[in-house]
Amino acid sequence: MNEFQASTQQRELQSNKQESLEITNLAEPISDTSEKTEQCEKRRHLLDEIEKLKIYRDEHLSEAEQLYTGMSPLEVLLEGSEVMDAAREYEIRKQYNELKIPYDSRKLQANILSNQIARREKLVNHETLMAGYTESMDNWKADEQELNEKRDSLSTRLKQIQQQANEDMAKARQAETDAATAYAQAVAWGDTEGEKKADADAQKHAKNLATAAEHNRRQHLIIAALEQELIIVDQHIVEAKREYKAIERQALLLAHTVLEEQWNEKAKELLDMGGKLWAAYRLIDRDQISLRKLQLPEEGERFYSWDSSDLSERSYKYTVQDVLAM
Repeated sequence: MNEFQASTQQRELQSNKQESLEITNLAEPISDTSEKTEQCEKRRHLLDEIEKLKIYRDEHLSEAEQLYTGMSPLEVLLEGSEVMDAAREYEIRKQYNELKIPYDSRKLQANILSNQIARREKLVNHETLMAGYTESMDNWKADEQELNEKRDSLSTRLKQIQQQANEDMAKARQAETDAATAYAQAVAWGDTEGEKKADADAQKHAKNLATAAEHNRRQHLIIAALEQELIIVDQHIVEAKREYKAIERQALLLAHTVLEEQWNEKAKELLDMGGKLWAAYRLIDRDQISLRKLQLPEEGERFYSWDSSDLSERSYKYTVQDVLAM
């Protein structure tokens, strides 16, 4: 009987474990789906905003163009060489200013809207943009590494040729000097045979020195070419670093924009939680002393900070049941 009960309990434990695993496996796709749905909604919201902003911008630009049509002939008169009396010039300038002020206002608003559109387009496409920036940075970094390797190879070869050229000339000069010394010693000692041999050696080493000098001239041409190639490689290295830093800055600006939006999203989540806490304070008739000190900056386009009034406003959307649900 005890063995039967133990076997039954073991099967029940295995069954419960299997059900738990199945529930966990089901929960993961649901979580992923929910996250993807939320991202799609954010993307759709941004695209809708972009379309609305484009309509507003085009309206401002159209109005600015109409105003400029009226301004243009007045501008020609004011900048022309025609002599006008003071009263007429004053009247024309007055009409011009009446058009110029709203024209500048429309252009400014259109520029602000263009910046807002560009910001939202970056947010919509930030993953693709960042992937492009990262790939470009990797390419420029690889180019820089390849150029540095080429520079090291050129520098090594240049040093070898310079050293070899100096050694060859030194040897040729020393050989000619030694031959001249041997000739002088033979003459001094009256060694006729030694004199003849030393003279032949001197002529031979003189020819060798001339050959070495010509070879040295060619080597210096190679050295000059290698030095010029090093200058070009260094220029390419500077360019690669400059391009890398420029793209890196664009990537950082994009990351800054995305992080601003992520901050704002998290801040709103915190405000919603704070609103529920504020509601709990109100429902138990307590004062929200510490929460009244709240100052939470909103990043991005608006110069605004959330404060306790935002918590108070949010608190009224929570019922007793919402607070109890926590």
